[in-house]
Amino acid sequence: MCESVIKDPSLADKGKLTIEWTENHMPVLNLIKKRFQDEKPLKGYRIAACLHVTKETAVLMKTLKAAGAEVALCASNPLSTQDDVAAALAEEGVNVFAWRGESKDDYYRLMNKVLDFKPHVTLDDGGDLVNTVHSSRRELLENVIGGCEETTTGVIRLRMMAKDKVLKYPMIAVNDTPTKWDFDNVYGTGQSSIDGILRATSILLAGKNFVVAGYGHCGRGVALRAKGMGAHVIVTEIDPVKALRALMDGYRVMTMEEAAKIGDIFITATGNTSVLRIEHMERMKDGVIICNTGHFNVEIDVNDLEKTAKRKRTIRPNVDEYLLPNNRRIYLLAEGRLVNLAAAEGHPSEVMDMSFSDQALSVEYIIKHGRELKPDVYNVPIEIDEQVARLKLESLNIKIDKLTEKQIAYLSSYQLGTE
Repeated sequence: MCESVIKDPSLADKGKLTIEWTENHMPVLNLIKKRFQDEKPLKGYRIAACLHVTKETAVLMKTLKAAGAEVALCASNPLSTQDDVAAALAEEGVNVFAWRGESKDDYYRLMNKVLDFKPHVTLDDGGDLVNTVHSSRRELLENVIGGCEETTTGVIRLRMMAKDKVLKYPMIAVNDTPTKWDFDNVYGTGQSSIDGILRATSILLAGKNFVVAGYGHCGRGVALRAKGMGAHVIVTEIDPVKALRALMDGYRVMTMEEAAKIGDIFITATGNTSVLRIEHMERMKDGVIICNTGHFNVEIDVNDLEKTAKRKRTIRPNVDEYLLPNNRRIYLLAEGRLVNLAAAEGHPSEVMDMSFSDQALSVEYIIKHGRELKPDVYNVPIEIDEQVARLKLESLNIKIDKLTEKQIAYLSSYQLGTE
């Protein structure tokens, strides 16, 4: 029997239409779901997922359920849940514990409700679920075969756990596989972050100084999209190689201290804490917009901003105005949480099609091989990554070349060279 804690069950019909639209734009996951329905590779297994409860996640949950699994889902961010989607999933037999606007206490209480299902596999977006299992719910460890993590932030946490020998079951770093990292992080984050900024503010980007903190895959995608909208992009970095890459890509590179004086819009995309600090905000121009697209709401020092500001007021949905002692106004979007999910709808379905296909196939891999793996962080098997890429190309009706026998022989020999 399905158990759920959601905001409004009457939104289910609306959510079903939303999910239907999304399914039509996720052809690879649909193909996997069709095979899963026939083979039932997850029958008898329980999966606990701490993910953004969006329409794309709904398609993944339905895919895992079609494979025979019992699925329990909670939110990986208090502001990212789409309540109509949660209602629809609950009606379709997924155990959902999420609503938009959860308090911190609700967030962890609902996470524990999901863990009460005693999962065999954990799916994480940020690492909070696996961390909870390893801290306050250690009685569950003996039952868990393995898990998946789909964010840069979460993988960083997992690698630290593995390094310190405290990770107790194998985790697959779905985030780090090319069909996720090079597409979801770059094109998905880039488009959806700009979407969130525009929905929240309705401002013109052209001609603005747009500061991107961090030039990893996510930051690179945001910078690319901002440049395409006519913004003058500035990048701040701590990594000399990434800083040089940003420079060669045509962006200005400087310290945050320098950028703070000239930027009009700031977005953090680092996976680290205290990237935008109060000393930066005090240098900013009047009317500056600041936001975050990293997983956790720690990249902007919101607490210090709250303490320093003379006044705070909400100007429009997802836009809070802070008046500093110098009488300059700072506009914070989405409380410093993920702007692409809190102020918009997250990544486009077409790009999440690959990421969640990687997730689904990795869960199947864990069920088959997890007991053979030591507690560590593993890459997605290359055959899964290539399968997802090929299915995506096929869904787009795009054909690629194949190696000839002569080419295979050439690449397999060290004796062949200049003729």
